Amino acid sequence: MKTPLTLLVVDDHTLFRRGLIALLSQDAGLRVAGEAGDAAEALRLAPVLKPDVILLDNHLPGVTGVDAIQGLREVAPASRVLMLTVSEDGEDLAAALRNGAQGYLLKTIDGDLLAQAIRRAARGEPVVSPELMGKLVAAFQSQGAPEPQPLPEEPASPLSPREEEVLREIARGASNKEIARTLDIAETTVKIHVQHILRKLSLTSRVQAAVYASDRLRAD
Repeated sequence: MKTPLTLLVVDDHTLFRRGLIALLSQDAGLRVAGEAGDAAEALRLAPVLKPDVILLDNHLPGVTGVDAIQGLREVAPASRVLMLTVSEDGEDLAAALRNGAQGYLLKTIDGDLLAQAIRRAARGEPVVSPELMGKLVAAFQSQGAPEPQPLPEEPASPLSPREEEVLREIARGASNKEIARTLDIAETTVKIHVQHILRKLSLTSRVQAAVYASDRLRAD
């Protein structure tokens, strides 16, 4: 049996924090190793517990979650930071990703989907609530973040129809497993398509691919 993923839950609302811990504890593949009510406490616990994933709220007393990300990454470099917040602000979302968060989720997320997102974040996959993808694009545009170069009208290596389908699924926030199920192909095939998409579009991450795809879909 696989060793459970360890978690550090950081949220200043005791009732929500305890409820979240109780929910996560129902999953045998997850184990809450510790909890914190503010960024300072999280910074003390993270290097000791070395959790696989840190679930981090943004609205914390003192230092906000977004501003605490870099410090947490420094004291626990092997831990993935996953924002779990009520803030739908595009600037908070963009800042969190720039500061090193593995993903950004809203507290309205379903419990089963949260568990899936935690596993994906632990594997190093970026996870962003699908309903925030448009705000992610807008925030990166307005703040002057580097934009992936658009394909020329007659590209030397255009995406294949299947790669276009995979790219659309990435824009929806789907994981490789979900894409494989939707398109009825093997998960290893999806991984190969993702590698080809990143190479052809001169991108370096799934987040950039999602931004690119969402931007192009909005333009269409």
